[in-house]
Amino acid sequence: MSDDENHALAGDPSRKRSGSALHSCPRKKATSSNPLVLHGRHFGRTVFALCNYPALLTAGILRLEELQDASVEDYPADIRREHRVFLELVDSYPGLLDRLTNGEEEDVIHVGELMGKGASGARGDDTKTLKSAVLEWLVPRGQAVIPPLSRNIKSDRGFNHEVTGALLCPAGLDWSDAETKQSLKSGETAVRGDQWPMFLYAGYVYDSEDPWKGLLRSEILIFGFKHVFTSPSSVDREPKATRSGNAYLHGMKSVTKGSLAYIATQVRFSLSSSSVFSRTDTVTDSENFYHSILDLLEDPEESVEVVDLMTWWTRRIFPNSSSSQRCISKNSALAKIREKRAALRERVPTSTT
Repeated sequence: MSDDENHALAGDPSRKRSGSALHSCPRKKATSSNPLVLHGRHFGRTVFALCNYPALLTAGILRLEELQDASVEDYPADIRREHRVFLELVDSYPGLLDRLTNGEEEDVIHVGELMGKGASGARGDDTKTLKSAVLEWLVPRGQAVIPPLSRNIKSDRGFNHEVTGALLCPAGLDWSDAETKQSLKSGETAVRGDQWPMFLYAGYVYDSEDPWKGLLRSEILIFGFKHVFTSPSSVDREPKATRSGNAYLHGMKSVTKGSLAYIATQVRFSLSSSSVFSRTDTVTDSENFYHSILDLLEDPEESVEVVDLMTWWTRRIFPNSSSSQRCISKNSALAKIREKRAALRERVPTSTT
């Protein structure tokens, strides 16, 4: 986390797809402690990482006028997602919608540029720190990665190394097969972003008969999430939001779909041999990967599995954040009160008929 973000957050009043604002724009280094920049840092990490913020805000304001005579359901799926992101953005920053609707077009663009600067700056910071941190998570503690990997040069990662190659190998392919391994290493087998790697699965085991089993529950993802949100030092400790962590400073008390897709994308890139995070990089295809994870997490037909997944994550990262997600101790006073209330509710319909 930058010093600007750590010291200036108190000023914050809130705690590749063509034609869409939901794709990244050119990177700009975040050097300002402006509250909008700081808000963009957190929004990009937790809601939507690859936005063209000026385009998102401009299109969102125009669409609000259109929706006075239409329904958002009449729009294509990508525009509906874009509008949901827009609404979440303006709702998360008090007074922002009034500022945008009452301001000039230049003001809307300026606000978008500030938020975009924050989002791209946070992404760059996380990419930089995870590049070396991920090397500590590749093998069990006390073991060495053989052959050793450089902390600063990534050319020997990806399918060029036995360990990172196994983690990045698409689920359903056999990394132990020499022909498969060589095909991936040479690039003969091109891996698209929606071909999910083995490291997303708990124990790095994929069950083709039950592809949800263990998905997005791997140890390396947990380490990556802690590194970014609850501080790098928390990776080896009990899960809690430290006072210096991004989650604590922004009042984050649960894992979001956007934050999970973001960490998965960052860890995937850190394992790859690519040196620069870019939406135009057809080798890593990071933007397609990020969108594909969000597509699954936002699919209404997968809601049962997704709710279970997000609850699991929040319990792992923020175990004390919500009483509604904590198990009540057996035979406690609270448990007895809940039992009595439930019994009373069951008797009410009988007594009133």
